[in-house]
Amino acid sequence: MNVGFIGTGSMGTLLIEALVASGALAPAEIAISNRTYAKAQAIADRYPGMRAEYTNAETARGSDILFLCVKPHEFIHVVGDIKSVIQPQQIVVSITSPVLVSHLEGELNCKVAKIIPSITNMVWSGASLCIYGETMSEKDKKRLESLFAHISEPLRIEEDYTRIVSDLSSCGPAFMAFLLQQFVDAAVEETGIPRNEALQVAANMLLGTGLLLTEGRMSPEEIQERVAVPGGITAKALQLLRRETDGVFNSLIRTTHAKFNEDLVKVSTAFYGEEVNGQ
Repeated sequence: MNVGFIGTGSMGTLLIEALVASGALAPAEIAISNRTYAKAQAIADRYPGMRAEYTNAETARGSDILFLCVKPHEFIHVVGDIKSVIQPQQIVVSITSPVLVSHLEGELNCKVAKIIPSITNMVWSGASLCIYGETMSEKDKKRLESLFAHISEPLRIEEDYTRIVSDLSSCGPAFMAFLLQQFVDAAVEETGIPRNEALQVAANMLLGTGLLLTEGRMSPEEIQERVAVPGGITAKALQLLRRETDGVFNSLIRTTHAKFNEDLVKVSTAFYGEEVNGQ
């Protein structure tokens, strides 16, 4: 199998590294290109057999599966680069949420999918969110999911829910890391505990909590009930958290959705020449 990656920024590089490290792909199966050729070459130099191409068209031409790992405003230019060389049997995969499947299906004569990865895929964990175009067969879908199963749990979702599921899966690690950072910083400030010790304890707590939710099949409510003895320290602190964070995550979701819709309008305008509504 030949797999291409256009764009070697944060997420593009993460996918390349995770898929190679997990054994899902061999370096010799991968071709990459980037707006700055030297960046692509630097990655290829780390993996003997991987090919850095000078143009996006060259990366696209030889790929059975082609991942587009670029920012929303760059898609229209990348599509222009590859449009003349893409063939109907090829699969083009966007990893960018504001780029709709219909955007690509309207421009490229090939099979189209959208897969939203997460930074947790770096450690072969978390989900990858899978959305498929009309011409993707069940065999095509399973081919992609088999690839991503090496580094994640592939989940099929409806495109209408791309943003909210991305909030939970892809943005969520940053949100949880921010809250953990605040917890650790407060512990250091209030007690003087060395930060590295507090962070180690808190990080292992977060890992264990995730396992309780997944392997242990406990709900968030059940964990709170098991830990918080009525009238105890944890219960008192939970009362504070409920009071102080009331509505915070509603505002967070409204913020991410507003930014998503702003980006969606820009992408649609670039593809269609006018503003359109979309999800």
